Amino acid sequence: MNRLYEIMDADGLDALIITDGYNIHYLSGYGGHTGCMVITHKGRYILTDSRYTEQVTIEAPDFSCVDIKLDGYAKNINNIILRDCGAKKTSTDNFEQTNCQQLNVDNGCKTSNLFVDKIVVGFENEEVSYKTFMSFKDNFDKSIELFSLDDKMNKLRVVKNGEELDKIAMAEHIGDMAFSHILDVLKPGMTEIEVAIELENHMRKNGASGLSFDTIAASGKNSSLPHAVPTGRRLEEGDFLTMDFGCVYCGYCSDMTRTVYIGKTPSDKKRHVYETVLKAQLESMKLIKPGAKCSDIDKCARDIIADAGYDGYFGHGLGHSVGLFIHEEPRLSPKCDEILRPGITITVEPGIYIPGEFGVRIEDLVVVTEDGYKNFAGSPKELICI
Repeated sequence: MNRLYEIMDADGLDALIITDGYNIHYLSGYGGHTGCMVITHKGRYILTDSRYTEQVTIEAPDFSCVDIKLDGYAKNINNIILRDCGAKKTSTDNFEQTNCQQLNVDNGCKTSNLFVDKIVVGFENEEVSYKTFMSFKDNFDKSIELFSLDDKMNKLRVVKNGEELDKIAMAEHIGDMAFSHILDVLKPGMTEIEVAIELENHMRKNGASGLSFDTIAASGKNSSLPHAVPTGRRLEEGDFLTMDFGCVYCGYCSDMTRTVYIGKTPSDKKRHVYETVLKAQLESMKLIKPGAKCSDIDKCARDIIADAGYDGYFGHGLGHSVGLFIHEEPRLSPKCDEILRPGITITVEPGIYIPGEFGVRIEDLVVVTEDGYKNFAGSPKELICI
């Protein structure tokens, strides 16, 4: 929370409105599906409806819970800000009598700066919809001036602490167990959907509270689609099968991709593509350490793939950070010049996708350490033939 107040002081903010669910969870512990956080120098509040008020009191005991009732979010936020930060006299007639009874907060309505010209309030402009923004504009007092926070809130989550890393490591371990299990049940004739369900059920049975994202199980020609949706296509000998899957453990995500071959002996082309992707991953991972530039790591993998004759067949970035949300910052990509620091978790997932033929992707999730990195994924990466 101290970092929040540092942001407020640095930008001269009187209050913050936080609407991103992952940031609310990170800052308070509240993981409900609906809610909004308001931070002032006098109080901390989570606003939600009656479905989640009890959950707030359990998961976020250091925050005052406000039931929005029929007034909705914008009016309740306005009332909190006016009371805690002060407001123009023309907008606060009878304020103490009416609004403090409505808000379920234990701060009273005493203010030392009740009459001010401007209240500057930061909001998550990269997350707020136009409809929500207009609701703020229509319901906020004229003394309230909105200030764009850009990605300041998300950056609070970039470096993970020990407790967070333990949860991510456990989530990835559950994924490792699921991959080991799937190797025992894979066979020609299974459908992609059956493969995905098998992975998901195994993760659920072994401690996952949910999935990080929709599981990808793509075989044959479908494997050339980086984000293919599992279908009823049946596995055939000669197929590559790409499985991209992850789970949530205590709120934190995992992410892993493995590609296996259905059959005994892959063609020279398929083996070459697989070995190229693996080389690109292993060599780029050697660069991961504090002080490394994200775009440089991406370039290492991209150059290896291009030099092997597959320039243009690796379209996405090399990786992304993982935490409460599956795609966080920073990213390993040509567009990201962020510098790695200890505690940053990031995937390394090069791929080659040949339209109409097949694709290969291999992905691990690592954390930057003081002198390099630690790989959370323990599943084998050599070409496995089923």
